[in-house]
Amino acid sequence: MAESFWSDVDRHLVRYGGAFTHEIIDHAEGSFVFTEDGRRILDFTSGQMSAILGHAHPEIVETVRRQAGKLDHLFSGMLSRPVVDLARRLAETLPAPLEKALLLTTGAESNEAALRMAKLVTGKHEIVSFARSWHGMTQGAASATYSAGRRGYGPAAPGQFAIPAPNAYRPDFTDASGSLDWRRQLDFAFEMIDAQSVGSLAACLVEPILSSGGIIEPPPGYFAALAEKCRERGMLLILDEAQTGLCRTGNWYAFERDGIVPDILTLSKTLGAGLPLAAVLTSVAIEQEAHDRGFLFFTTHVSDPLPAAVGNTVLDVLTRDRLDARALSLGASLRQGLEEIAGRHEVVGDIRGRGLLAGLELVVDRETKQSSDELGARVTQRCLELGLHMNIVQLPGMGGVFRIAPPLTASEEEIALGLSILDQAIGDAVKLL
Repeated sequence: MAESFWSDVDRHLVRYGGAFTHEIIDHAEGSFVFTEDGRRILDFTSGQMSAILGHAHPEIVETVRRQAGKLDHLFSGMLSRPVVDLARRLAETLPAPLEKALLLTTGAESNEAALRMAKLVTGKHEIVSFARSWHGMTQGAASATYSAGRRGYGPAAPGQFAIPAPNAYRPDFTDASGSLDWRRQLDFAFEMIDAQSVGSLAACLVEPILSSGGIIEPPPGYFAALAEKCRERGMLLILDEAQTGLCRTGNWYAFERDGIVPDILTLSKTLGAGLPLAAVLTSVAIEQEAHDRGFLFFTTHVSDPLPAAVGNTVLDVLTRDRLDARALSLGASLRQGLEEIAGRHEVVGDIRGRGLLAGLELVVDRETKQSSDELGARVTQRCLELGLHMNIVQLPGMGGVFRIAPPLTASEEEIALGLSILDQAIGDAVKLL
């Protein structure tokens, strides 16, 4: 049976990025996925960093059953209560003036809509993003994605610019102490942008914590300074909180730490807790200007009632169970465990992230910080053999960076189990070097 399954995979599936995990997944529940042959695997990735309530959460399951039997999809110009309720409730979780919502399906789609809106409202077309960004695979979002997938597909959208990500572990601009001088880096970046721009800077689209870029968290003060750079140039600031939004970092939204409010916010992954749901949120003034200029983003699944109902249930659970506080508590346990692992294994070079979005970087040498894709691959494989699914940044030169994102509903015991397996896997892999 398994042999024919993998034969069908080879014959009929398009390979869309990296190798498939060589397990046939049968079902999932809570923090675990279960294979067809009975293996239980602890999921330290929340699916695709999305299932913040774990797999098959009973309230999500019940919502899907109820709503699918009542109202799942409509003509896109029709509205239902779940859609309007979710728009209102999202606005209530956010600071003013983010009051208007557009409900969509994926992160790429939400970023696509946000970019179209920004270009229309400003009358400009140039977009700035981080050099290690990931915003999606559709044309506009892919054009603002620099961590992978740029070669071989023809021209990107015109007017795309990259600025360096402020990586404190691997600083490119340093002060006298050797630490990252992010202000000088940011000033230099925008000097280069200004030199290349044709005078049509529309927006800056960035992640509060770069995920595919290696769990890089810009330092406090960075986003306030970036927002000022945008204001000086008449640009809109778009924050992509696909992975950081809705309590994962210990705040409802990661940008709250920095005391700023973006002009446009995009949500996806965590909003649907594993189901396809995304949102664009902006101010009344920006929405009005976009509308006056004929904003068009009419898609088959815009404002669908079924995923909107799921989004409302996600907000119910996050609020009732205070999962923002739980992310802080579990995140502290996770961080402590990772630091203890670092104390036992010299190959752990850096630990970073916030709440239940953590990064661990493996290096061959702590002094040189030389990374090792081979070591990362070995640890990943050994974790899977021991019953832990880990996600590694699958980009050349970054294969030693783990992205750790357990469900917010995970137990202390499950966090401890994952740490124990990771500890053993690193030790086993190092022996093979």
